[in-house]
Amino acid sequence: MQIEQELAQVAPENDSVLTVGVFDGVHRGHQKLLSAVTAEASSKGYVPGVLTFRNHPDSIFRADFRPQYITSLEKRIKLIKDCGVSFVVPVTFDQEMAHLRAEDFARLLQEKLLMKSLIIGPDFAMGHNREGNIEKLTALGAQMGFAVQEVDLMVNGGKAVRSTQIRQAITSGDIDMATTMLGRHFSLVGEVAHGDKRGRELGFPTANLQVSPDMAVPANGIYATFAYVDGQRHMAATSIGTRPTFDGVGRTIEAFLLDFDSDLYNRPVRLEFIQRLRDELKFDGVKALLTQMNIDVQNTREILQAL
Repeated sequence: MQIEQELAQVAPENDSVLTVGVFDGVHRGHQKLLSAVTAEASSKGYVPGVLTFRNHPDSIFRADFRPQYITSLEKRIKLIKDCGVSFVVPVTFDQEMAHLRAEDFARLLQEKLLMKSLIIGPDFAMGHNREGNIEKLTALGAQMGFAVQEVDLMVNGGKAVRSTQIRQAITSGDIDMATTMLGRHFSLVGEVAHGDKRGRELGFPTANLQVSPDMAVPANGIYATFAYVDGQRHMAATSIGTRPTFDGVGRTIEAFLLDFDSDLYNRPVRLEFIQRLRDELKFDGVKALLTQMNIDVQNTREILQAL
C-alpha cells in the first residue's frame, strides 16, 4: 500500500502522540487540538506528530469535488510545526486507503509511527465508511494498547471554528471573520505574469498574480493588503475581479504596490489580506475610475500605516 511506503519514510525517535486530519488553514480550532497533542506528549515523554493528507479525502469520495484550499500543503506543514509538533507525515488519500478498516489504520500508526496516544476532535472518524468514531477507537485502543483523547471544538461567536466556515468567509469577502477564525491574516501566493498593462496605462502599474486553481480566492472587490517580495513587505491595494469598467474577460488578482518601482514579472509574491475596502464596481468612464482608484490607494495607505 502507498500509505505504508509513505509512513515508512518517517522514523520517530520515540513513542508518539498523534492526531490525524487535513488541517487546511491550521486555524484556531486546529491550534487547540495541536496544543493538546504537544501537552500530552510533554507529560508522557512522547513525541508529538501529525498525519495529514496531500489531497483532500473528498477528492476520492466525490466526483464533483473541486478543492479550495486555505493553505498549500507546504504552508500547512510549516504552520503545524510552528505549533510545536515534532514531525508531520503527509500521505496520499487513495481508494486503497478509503477502504482501510479503522483497526488496520490504527495498527499501521502503531507499527510505523509508534503511536501510544491518539488525540481527536468530537466529529473525527477514520477507516472505511467512517467506522472509526470515538467509541470504536476507544474500544480499539483498549485492545491494542493506545489511549484516545477527545478535544472539544473551538467556538467563535457561537459557531464552531471549521475550515468550511473560514473558506466561506474568504470566498464571500468577509476577511475580518476569516482573520478571527484563522488567528492570523489569510494570504495567497502567486507568480506575477504579464497582463494587458491597462493599470500601467492608467498610472497604477499592477502585479497580475497567477495563483493555483485549487486555492480559495477572496470575493471580487478591493482589498488593503501587504505584498511580500523577497522577504520585504510592501503596502498594496489589491483588486480581484473582472474589470467591469473595461468589460474584462476572466477573473484577475492585481496588486498595486505603493511606493514600489521594480520588475516583478515571473517572481513569487505573497499577498496578506488585511481589510476589504469595497465591492468591485463598474464606472461610467476612466475619469471616474481613476478618482476611485486614488481614494482606494489612500485608504489602503491609512489602514496599513495604522498597523
